[in-house]
This record gives sequence, C-alpha cells and structure tokens, in this order.
Amino acid sequence: MTLTTPRRYLSPLIHVLVWGLFGLTFLLFQPLTGRLTMPPQFWLKQGLMFIVWVSVFYLTARVTVPRLLFQGRNEWFVLALFGTTVAVLLFSKFLEMTLDLPALIDKAFMEVTGRPRLPRSGFRLDTMGLLTTLFVLGISTSITVVQKWQNDARMRQTLEQQRVSSELSVLKAQINPHFFFNTLNNIYALTLLDGEQAREAIHRLSRMMRYVLYDTASGPTLLSQEIAFVQDYINLMQLRLDDRVTVTFERPAPGHDVPVAPMLLLPFLENAFKHGVAATEASRIFVAIRQPTPDVVELEVRNSLLPLPSTDLAGSNGIGLANTRRRLDLLYPGQFTLLVDNHTPANEFRVHLTLNVG
Repeated sequence: MTLTTPRRYLSPLIHVLVWGLFGLTFLLFQPLTGRLTMPPQFWLKQGLMFIVWVSVFYLTARVTVPRLLFQGRNEWFVLALFGTTVAVLLFSKFLEMTLDLPALIDKAFMEVTGRPRLPRSGFRLDTMGLLTTLFVLGISTSITVVQKWQNDARMRQTLEQQRVSSELSVLKAQINPHFFFNTLNNIYALTLLDGEQAREAIHRLSRMMRYVLYDTASGPTLLSQEIAFVQDYINLMQLRLDDRVTVTFERPAPGHDVPVAPMLLLPFLENAFKHGVAATEASRIFVAIRQPTPDVVELEVRNSLLPLPSTDLAGSNGIGLANTRRRLDLLYPGQFTLLVDNHTPANEFRVHLTLNVG
C-alpha cells in the first residue's frame, strides 16, 4: 500500500523542516572559535532571537506584505521593513545588556586564553544580526510575492476554464436547436408527399437526437459516432432532393477511433446544403472525411456555386460556420487548419479542415 502525505499537511511540514534546519544552524553558531565555551546566557539569547526572527518572518508574510506591498503602499512597506530591522537589532542589544553577555564572554575568553579581549569602545553594530534580519525579511517577502503570483495565475486559469466552458455551452446550444428546427421543417414538408419516407426520416431524427442528447452530453465523442451522425444527416437531407442534385459522401476505412468534439462537422454540411442546392438547375455536394494518420482527421466539403438564390434546404441562419470556427479556437487551439476557398477552378465553394486530435 502506498502512503501519501495530504496536500494540507505538506506546507506546514516544509515550514517545520526549514525552520528546524535554520534553528539548528543558528543555535550552533558561535562568534568565536577555539576552545571557548559560551555561557548559558549566550544560548538563551540565541534561542530568543530565533523566536524573534520566526515571528518577524510570519509578521512580514501575513501582515506587512499583504497590507502594504500588495495594496500599492510601497513607501510604507519600505518604512515598515526598516522599522522591523531596527526593532530587532535594538532587542538584540537589549538582551546583551540584560544578560551581561559582553562581560561573561570576556571572562570566558580570559579563562581559556589567559589574556583579556581587546577593549571595544562605543556602539558596536551587530553585523551578523543585521544580515540575518535582512535575510529573513527578504525570504519572507519573496515567498509571499511568489505565492501570490501563483495563486493569481491559478485563479486566472480557473476563470478562463469556466469562461471557455460557458462559451462552449452557449455555442453548442446555438448549433443544436438550429439543426433540429431545420430538420423538423423538412419532415413537415415530407409528410405531405410521402408518409413512408416521413416515418423513416422521423426514425433517423430520433436516432440523431439520442446521439446529441445522451452520447455527447459527457464531452468528446468517438469519430465513428460522429461519422454515423453525418451519414444520417446527409440521408435525411437527401429525402427532399431530386435527381438534379448529386451528393457524394466518402468516409474513412475502419481504423483508429479517436475522440473528437461532438457536432463539430455539422455546420459545414449545413452550409453546403444551404448554398449548394438549387430547385431549377443541376448542383452537387461533395463530403469527405479522411484519417491520413491516427491522430489527424480531415474534412473536405465542396458545393456548387449557384448564380441564383439557393433553396436553403438546410434552413441555416448563418451562425453555424462562425460558431464552429470559434469552437475550434477554444477546443483545439493551434491544432487545426481551416481553409475556405470561395471560388475554386471547378466553380465550387470548398472548405477543408485538418484537425490534430492527438
């Protein structure tokens, strides 16, 4: 069985280990070398100063930096650091005088060496105490700033994910009802012409609705399911086409079934049926889905360019292609290529999508 440390215990554990190492190094430090044994008062001062520096660290991290530096009050922040440094040095000097450490250290030095220490007059700056205080303040400020940057970045990422998820839901909601309303209009017209074909159309539509409502509800769907959906859509559209319209659909051979975003290919087909079908002249629609490699899916859609207004068989309201491009930007950033040719040499409108799903 693998034992893991919960995340909420990791940060306190790191603090304990770091302060333990720092405290061990600090308490064992002696300003003099040799056989000199420090008096107990020296270790008392070291222990008290260690507690002071720990307090200064968390005071700076929890109060000074958040309330001054993060609020843009930089001058007050610098002044607070300067005041904290002075207060720590004065407290250190107060401990030395209270515990009479200079006299005790001189006495210990005399006992070991047989000669007195060199006399020191005037105020003596505690250089080691100053450096240690500046080090503690610098580390505390740096860690707090870095943690804030990380939290801000994590929050921005969470908000961006929520925004993208909401935007995708809106885009998908715009596409799906749009398709079903168009199809219901087609079936309504078909019931007046052929009841048997209308029943077949209703069966196909129910299968497609089940796919959209249930199979795609949890996120990505399999390419094979998306291809079957496209096939049902084309068959449904062909129920209202006459012999003047030629529809060709090429699908890849069975192979690697990869996950893709659901309902991503439909707007390209809707656009082709909207602009590529005329009631008075011959027209053609070509749809091909290819899979040149296991991680690459290609879609090519071509339809005739008609001089007269189309019959708008798909009933598109013009939002499909714009939404699909936006969905591609959100779902596959930098992983797709969408080429649109408004007028090919064969007098066709051509769309070619290359999608890297790996």
